[in-house]
Amino acid sequence: MALVLACLAAMPPASAASGDGGILYLPSAASIAHCPSSCGDVNVSYPFGIGAGCFRQGFELTCDTTARPPKLFLSNSTTEISYISTSDGSFVEAPMFFNGTFGSGMNNMSWRWEAPAKGITIRSYSNLYVLGCDFDVNLFDDVGKPIGSCMSRCHGEVLPNQGPCNGIGCCFISFQKAISGFEATIIRADNIAAQSDPQHPGVMAFMSYEYYNYMNNVTNLLPGWTNTSKIDGAMLDFAITDQPSCKSAQMNNASYACGANSYCTNTSSYEGYYCYCSNSYSDQGNPYLSEGCTQDYNPNPKEHCRRSCGNMNISFPFGLEEGCFGNERFQLNCTAAGETLFSIGYAQYHVAGVSVENGTLTVSNMLNSSSSGKEEIIAQLGQNGGMYMSGPVEDNFDFSMEYDIVIKWAVNNSTCQQAKQNMSSFACRSINSSCQHVIHGKIFMGYRCNCSSGYKGNPYIHDGCQDIDECSLPNSCNGICQNIPGSYKCTPCPHGKESDSTKRQCVTSTKQHNLLLGIAIGISCGIGSIIVALGTIVLANKWKRGIQKRIRRAHFKKNQGLLLEQLISDESTTNKTKIFSLDELEEATNNFDATRVLGCGGHGTVYKGILSDQRVVAIKKSKIVEQIEIDQFINEVAILSQIIHRNVVKLFGCCLEDEVPLLVYEFISNGTLYELLHTDTTVKCLLSWDDRTRIAVEAAGALAYLHSAATIPIFHRDVKSSNILLDDNFTTKVSDFGASRSLSLDETHVVTIVQGTFGYLDPEYYHTGELTEKSDVYSFGVILVELLTRKKPIFINDLGAKQSLSHYFVESLHEGSLVQILDSQVVEEADQEEINEIASLTEACLRVKGGERPTMKEVDMRLQFLRTKRLRKRQHLTEKEGDIEPLLCREDNKLYGHIDLNNVGSSGCYSLEQEFASSFGLPR
Repeated sequence: MALVLACLAAMPPASAASGDGGILYLPSAASIAHCPSSCGDVNVSYPFGIGAGCFRQGFELTCDTTARPPKLFLSNSTTEISYISTSDGSFVEAPMFFNGTFGSGMNNMSWRWEAPAKGITIRSYSNLYVLGCDFDVNLFDDVGKPIGSCMSRCHGEVLPNQGPCNGIGCCFISFQKAISGFEATIIRADNIAAQSDPQHPGVMAFMSYEYYNYMNNVTNLLPGWTNTSKIDGAMLDFAITDQPSCKSAQMNNASYACGANSYCTNTSSYEGYYCYCSNSYSDQGNPYLSEGCTQDYNPNPKEHCRRSCGNMNISFPFGLEEGCFGNERFQLNCTAAGETLFSIGYAQYHVAGVSVENGTLTVSNMLNSSSSGKEEIIAQLGQNGGMYMSGPVEDNFDFSMEYDIVIKWAVNNSTCQQAKQNMSSFACRSINSSCQHVIHGKIFMGYRCNCSSGYKGNPYIHDGCQDIDECSLPNSCNGICQNIPGSYKCTPCPHGKESDSTKRQCVTSTKQHNLLLGIAIGISCGIGSIIVALGTIVLANKWKRGIQKRIRRAHFKKNQGLLLEQLISDESTTNKTKIFSLDELEEATNNFDATRVLGCGGHGTVYKGILSDQRVVAIKKSKIVEQIEIDQFINEVAILSQIIHRNVVKLFGCCLEDEVPLLVYEFISNGTLYELLHTDTTVKCLLSWDDRTRIAVEAAGALAYLHSAATIPIFHRDVKSSNILLDDNFTTKVSDFGASRSLSLDETHVVTIVQGTFGYLDPEYYHTGELTEKSDVYSFGVILVELLTRKKPIFINDLGAKQSLSHYFVESLHEGSLVQILDSQVVEEADQEEINEIASLTEACLRVKGGERPTMKEVDMRLQFLRTKRLRKRQHLTEKEGDIEPLLCREDNKLYGHIDLNNVGSSGCYSLEQEFASSFGLPR
């Protein structure tokens, strides 16, 4: 730790660049763009940096890339840095630990730390935690003044496995002020024997700033003190010390460290200063770069944003999608039920109303809480600063049964004058708008926009404030009203005429009315109105039906319906792909009711439906209506219409009359292989070794068929366990051909935009963009590893880092530790020969170079041969020992009904060629 602080404090006189590669001027983001921005899991931000010209003098870092994951150190010291903060206060976070053991005749230990130079302090309200049994701790500052003390007792009992750090196996001391050094003495308690527990022979001490975090997690630290991964470490404040204060630093502009729109603050207990973003700016940006701090408001949303949720209109600066709102405080969420939600921290609230004209947001009924009372909502909003995260909450709320509360909001806490200095981020975009300050009581919240007098609309968008037609509204004009921008003119009626308030014009004055004429006119008008109304209703219904028909026909053409009709026109009558009408599918899904949703895939939402002929189907509705998605949809229909295979999901037809295309295919009832492997790990009866080999054989057969036996070779391009479905009989069904590509017979590969799923993606395809059949082979190899290990393709290893399952498997296989990573059920049920054969095949599929991998046909043959050998062994045991107890957890023997061993090789000779030939004899 002393090395950390010494490096931070050692700052030579100002110069353009120091001899060790450090700089003493204000760089721009572009000038250090080439510098490494991270090391392992730690983000590196200036003034810290790695490499010459990337750091301010005295703030050099080094990255140990040999570690896994890489580790970040200050300069060439052994002190690891776990976190760096510059925008919201200048500090670094570093692990600070002490371990000691009371030896024979030893009754005390001490832990001493001193900052080697001024400018470095441990942040106030940090905590010293000490874990162990039967000792007293005394803490002193760097000049010997007492800071505090605590004690821990276990009284000979085993350390507790629950409870806070309350003096039983653990105690802590809090620092009330920042200090530049300390000494902690740990003294064995009198008249209490040393602990005999070999797991806790001494004590462990560590520094931390996060009090509540470690109070809640200290129980997890007690059983084994070596687990320090839960501890973030000590928080050390740092400062720029090449000048003693902000005043002197600003006089020497060449070496001044603070950038644009940032504040400079002197340190309180030593010479030096640090920079931070001012109140008018967000925490975005870096105060130590020339660009400095930047406002977080974006006045220009992207095009085609969704602007409604249910019956509620969502006007800018509020928005539902990324790039559609002014900043994150204006982000709203829309549920599938059409409810609008607003989030503050971890709390969510129903939105009852949004007003950009009045600058208010009305919320009610806090979610995820046992109470939705008004007091609790106010408390939650108050803790988070209301709509503006650092401002107060509006106290004007409605005392209704819904406990609604109206929140004032501001764009940010700049004044109008400050905001107008940067017109590129100024929120008031309409010409007819004005800026006004938002004040809560005596507290200034910031600014917002409203339309000028005589205009209404949205002042936050171009041309958002439109002129109000005062002449169409009640007004005091007793004459001819003429609307003008922002106001109106009133001209008195000429002599002999009077103003008609209903018609809003001057009419001839009539003193007498003919009653009989009025009655006659009234009756005639009534009868005529009835006739006109009836005719209008009939014509309107006919007109609506005509419009609906034209809209659906337009959707049919836009969705490439004519092309699809040509693509499927050559199919046989028995296997004809049907083009359904939208009315049929709406009836099948109860008008696409939310309760019929089966799930959301990579290309759309899937609904369960029942056709008029009582067939249960799955209907996939595309998410996006962009042209590339429509092309993928047509691609999937064209591909599925060519495929007739028992292990490929069957396409019944499609519908093109909606705005988004729909696919209709057979309903697969038992979910995906991914769910079976990873969602509920307690389900073992569906994952026996026989089941796993059967699923692998069926999936491999389907892919081999796509590659070599289909009319046109087809590359799936997104082979993964979540695209392998299981039907009522748990028969494998390969699905989701939205990303697939078909090739002409003379093509061996095709260059495409890389698509797929991380963890399954072929590395050769990823780097070259050349899609071949070997790309599907690599993805299938990952599925084989999932079946062997029951681990996800990207999983968290023992070190807490993400790791690729394929690399993990290959490394374990080469190191001879394969058995250690296999699923326990595989080890129990499979013999070593079978494991070795599957592992060898899997390793071949996962080879980096596609040319070294087997074809999908070869993979299918090897898997079928392996499974046949195992089934023949089981049959031999049955004939030898009589009836034996089945290995299945269920009575559904259809799972193993694909190969009849009684009919295989009746002469006693069996070959791999016979098995492969028999597999193609099965119905496809």
